[in-house]
Amino acid sequence: MKKCVSILGATGSIGQSTADVIDAMPERFEVCTVTAHTDARGLADVVMRLKARRAVIADASQEEALAAALKGYDVMIESGAEALEYAVQSDTDLTVAAISGIAGLRPLMHAIKNSKAVAIANKEPLVAAGDLVKSLALRHDTQILPIDSEHNAVFQVFNPVQRCGIRRIILTASGGPFRTWNEKQIAKATPAQAVEHPNWDMGAKISVDSASMMNKALEVIEAHVLFDMPPAQIDVLIHPQSVVHSMVEYVDGSVLAQMGASDMRTPIAYALGWPERIETPGQRLDLTALSRLEFEEPDLTRFPALRLAYECLGKGPMACLTLNAANEVAVAAFLQEKIAFPEILSTIEFALRQEPDINLDTIDSVEQADEAVRSVALTYIEEHCAGAMKKLKA
Repeated sequence: MKKCVSILGATGSIGQSTADVIDAMPERFEVCTVTAHTDARGLADVVMRLKARRAVIADASQEEALAAALKGYDVMIESGAEALEYAVQSDTDLTVAAISGIAGLRPLMHAIKNSKAVAIANKEPLVAAGDLVKSLALRHDTQILPIDSEHNAVFQVFNPVQRCGIRRIILTASGGPFRTWNEKQIAKATPAQAVEHPNWDMGAKISVDSASMMNKALEVIEAHVLFDMPPAQIDVLIHPQSVVHSMVEYVDGSVLAQMGASDMRTPIAYALGWPERIETPGQRLDLTALSRLEFEEPDLTRFPALRLAYECLGKGPMACLTLNAANEVAVAAFLQEKIAFPEILSTIEFALRQEPDINLDTIDSVEQADEAVRSVALTYIEEHCAGAMKKLKA
């Protein structure tokens, strides 16, 4: 029988890579629902390519354009925030959750209720509401599968039966475009420079996070949530080649690593095929072409985001939510050239000193806290960062 797959965020980079894997093996998959935020044309292309049965566009003003693009196709079309939240129906075997940011939380939670497994590509819901996501998955017996290359790698070599014999998780990081830059160079970095990742083809936001190493900071928190490992047993190593995607070290000295090409279609194929392994149209790793594999400790002076991740894990869930929300606001401001690169971190640090006093026990409370943090971050940017950007441009 074919596996029925839904894709939340079908027009983004993860959604497109998922489509590549499904398109290469049409005999194994059928597509239930695909969604997008505003890209009606892109969503229509995915529907036609994968013969999806339902299409949901979050921006209701784009429903007419979507319908026009799909005229003559046998597809159910819906639009609006509520339609997006309830997009995944009970006929879904696996949902790929790839909506960027905290906006993906509600659709993810509904997908957990209606899917046998959910493959999570967007780390923000796990960082901001990890306990809620995991408890709901446990209640509905839904398997959570990580798609992030690092966490997917850990998932493949983490033996839960031997949990007591695991010494630590080692997440690898490419180091991003600024790995060899000094502090003065980093301080003057432009958005164009920040999104030029040396190894991965990613969206603008996650590329900036890679440049600041906030992406790895959020992944430390995500690893804590996914694998129930204490922060002290989660380490990060810089690995510029991006060949070893992560490792698990056991107490007997064995280190199990997952290796592969820098191609997101590999972890996506693993999630789509789980518990089996399937073919992928992705790149293959040529071991004979490798000259060396380098590993080094991260520099917390030039990249202090990692330090913040461990501090937030020590403080608790609200600090983790604050880290994520303030970073989203700050990165958006940087990409719009409203703030300089170092102001991303100063915005986050300010927000962490103003954490809202809210109990994160419901989705509503998570969204309330997220909104409060964003307001604080925006106020800080408006009042403190404009001068720094003017000086940089001068």
